[in-house]
Amino acid sequence: MRHPHLRTRGPFLPPLDRITQYPFEPGYVVFTLPCPKRVRTMANGQILADTVEALILFESDHIPIYYIPLRDIRMDLFEPGKRVTESPYKGKARHYSLKGAGGAYDDILWHYDQPIDGSPDLSAYGSFYWHEVDRWFEEEEEVFVHVRDPFRRVDCLPSTRRVTVRHRGVTVADSARPVLLFETGLPTRHYLPQADVDMSCLIASETRSRCPYKGEAQYYHLRVGEDLVKDAIWYYADPVHESARIRGLLCFATELVDQVTVDGAVVEPPVTSFKFGYNYIGYKD
Repeated sequence: MRHPHLRTRGPFLPPLDRITQYPFEPGYVVFTLPCPKRVRTMANGQILADTVEALILFESDHIPIYYIPLRDIRMDLFEPGKRVTESPYKGKARHYSLKGAGGAYDDILWHYDQPIDGSPDLSAYGSFYWHEVDRWFEEEEEVFVHVRDPFRRVDCLPSTRRVTVRHRGVTVADSARPVLLFETGLPTRHYLPQADVDMSCLIASETRSRCPYKGEAQYYHLRVGEDLVKDAIWYYADPVHESARIRGLLCFATELVDQVTVDGAVVEPPVTSFKFGYNYIGYKD
């Protein structure tokens, strides 16, 4: 069964939690759907795969990943690697390394020769570690961090609801013109104009992260008196077009500040990876 704080991963389809695909772990699911996009990946200056027949594999507690038909992978560029891994949900995977790369791209490709019972039939497909190749493209657009999940939607809606943020007894933000960001499976986020935030409490952070649905985020630490909360606020200076409305607006992590209210009602801090002290695959939401 998926852990609550990992529900940003895997398909956010609660009815799947009641399926018994694997008797030893009810509620755990692995399935694929066809991807109609042209998908390409590059490493070491070469196109490694180019296909219009990829599958997206969805697995509980995991981000979605591409599986590409072996016939659309330049297998002539690869040689057997040293690594063999085993998944209780898919079987034993053999890995392949890029030839002539001096070890820079070892074991970046894997393939299940004989997927186990219960697993989707992946025997004619291979997959790549996303961060161990250089670039990914969907059609002509480069994609960062991970596959864009077709089950995930992001809506950025202007609102007149009053959002206030308090920390250590100090009101650090108060706005009646937020943009509310609703993302499938994640808590609502409140993006506020800088003019409605006490910028004297913010200290620029060097942290950077990427989101495939919003773009590259930059961060601020929050200082109130002697209390410092690291990377408590983030913003997107140049978001992707789907999230253009949050450009330059500031978002406070509800999990890290003392209180966020919306029209006077306290927002319950959500259970997310922030609360556990780590980022989800290198980016915050």
